[in-house]
Amino acid sequence: MPSVTVKTRTKKRNSKRTSESDAYRNRLRQLRAALRHAEVDALLLSNPNDIRYLTGFRGEDSYAVVAPRSLVIISDFRFEEELAAIKGRARILIRQRPALEALRTLMDEIDVRRLGVQAEHMTVAMKRAITKAVGARRLAETTGILATLRAVKDELEIKRIKRAIRVQEQALEATLEEVAPGQTESEICALLEYEMKSLGAEKPAFDSIVAANANGSLPHAVPGAMHTRAGGPLLIDWGARVDGYCSDMTRTFAFGKWPRKVREIYGIVLEAHEAGVAAVKPGAMCSEVDAAARDIISDAGYGPEFGHSLGHGIGLDVHEAPRLARTSSDQLEPGMIVTIEPGVYLPGVGGVRIEDDVLVTKTGARSLCSLPKEIDWATL
Repeated sequence: MPSVTVKTRTKKRNSKRTSESDAYRNRLRQLRAALRHAEVDALLLSNPNDIRYLTGFRGEDSYAVVAPRSLVIISDFRFEEELAAIKGRARILIRQRPALEALRTLMDEIDVRRLGVQAEHMTVAMKRAITKAVGARRLAETTGILATLRAVKDELEIKRIKRAIRVQEQALEATLEEVAPGQTESEICALLEYEMKSLGAEKPAFDSIVAANANGSLPHAVPGAMHTRAGGPLLIDWGARVDGYCSDMTRTFAFGKWPRKVREIYGIVLEAHEAGVAAVKPGAMCSEVDAAARDIISDAGYGPEFGHSLGHGIGLDVHEAPRLARTSSDQLEPGMIVTIEPGVYLPGVGGVRIEDDVLVTKTGARSLCSLPKEIDWATL
């Protein structure tokens, strides 16, 4: 099966007032332009969030086929009523037989001789099944087409991400009013996720991280039975999913007096965070933004204790393009929203991470988050 990799730089069309229907039309127009470069007659979308990006449909176990003059969703009875709401955006095919049989019939109907498939979202078993159903000669693997388009957010997406950020910030503020030494990580996590849902979140954007005391040295700690204590640090990494879109922030706290080492690294991480935000601008290489923050931590002697990348894009997925890392070849463009999240992690002591979501503007960058980061605010 031949492989096609596409890295287009299609610019988003942003108007001051973009309606929802306009946004979906613009996305479809951009995808069709990208498909011409991929030299395929149509693209089979198997990633649910890519289908949602193009149509608003939120169901699973469905396919979408994008061709120059048609957009068809292949689904089943469970989603018939939900799909009726988006008939103006796509032709709906409620299958009465296996999905790949319906796909083969559709390809013949709309004259698709070369079908692109999303190699990055395909298991070996799925590839074999599609190949068996339509024939290897009719398939071409593609990578990165939707990821490239989704990296730059349109007006509607920015609005939804900002809404998710407001929900998560209000939820944390409400949670902090209830937090006290002696509670477990799991209790605090439950309070936080309850508040997010009460404020309108569909669900957390990812598994919330609440790490007390020395557990803060685990970048992806799982909340458990560890009790918070007076004089102990508390790291919270949380996000909300609102209208399908994710937010992602981290704050580090201490109950009363800060442990000496944790206070020291807090100042270093905050300086690195501010340097990372200041480096965000159109045309900047993501590796350079990573370096702006990483150099501060390295110069302070904690380079080995900052082992992950500086950040990533957010959108319908909590981790999207671009990637802010030492090895990244991505370049920032207006409309991208990235996390800036440096951290220092000291086993047996704890860790500090500070994270905001930052919008790349035409002239620079703007943090979409409003919660303070000063150590006095973070002292509970």
